Amino acid sequence: MNSKTKLKLKPIIDILMTFALLLLMSYELLASTAHEVVGVAMFVLFVVHHALNINWAKHLTKGRQTPIRIFQNILVLLVLISFVGSIVSGVIVSRHLFAFLNIKSTYAANRIHMLSAYWGFIFMSLHLGLHFNMILLMIKKKKQLSPKVKTAFKIIFILIFAYGIYAFFKRDIASYLFLKNQFFLLGDNEHLLLYLFDYMSIMFFFATLSHFVFSILKSNTKSGS
Repeated sequence: MNSKTKLKLKPIIDILMTFALLLLMSYELLASTAHEVVGVAMFVLFVVHHALNINWAKHLTKGRQTPIRIFQNILVLLVLISFVGSIVSGVIVSRHLFAFLNIKSTYAANRIHMLSAYWGFIFMSLHLGLHFNMILLMIKKKKQLSPKVKTAFKIIFILIFAYGIYAFFKRDIASYLFLKNQFFLLGDNEHLLLYLFDYMSIMFFFATLSHFVFSILKSNTKSGS
């Protein structure tokens, strides 16, 4: 596969992975079979994503280890650990696609799956923030966009960021991250679209935090060089 094809495929794979991740976090609003199908699709996308970025992985430990590279590498490692934990535990607790394996589901596997899923969501959201520069540059390069439109973008970003903080507490994410709540709880008359928007906003919040940290590390690296 040539480099041009890879460049075209990368954003498509990233978008599909983001959408799949949001669907996976909507477990209670999807049929359990659908959840497992999306999980398998996520695994395939994850493998393709890393295959497309194999050259980056080869140079992971080469060259100067700046604070930016260390930050990126730690995030990638945390994403990998949480993803492997989610996949392995997911196969164990599977009631449909992998039931033929006759693996007995355990309490520990269920807890690991929840931990891996929620921490993985946070780590992947933080990882997504490392690509915010590309999105922001695309907006800035749009010369046809008027100052008013650009201001509108900023306002929308701020509103989603603020709502992401609210949604984090509304959905009680911390209780799942630290296993204070061991069951998925939903309110009455929960709607999938609103649920997805809440998690998308939480994702945006953590991605923005990661972007800010990345920007600070980048400026410090430049000033120190």
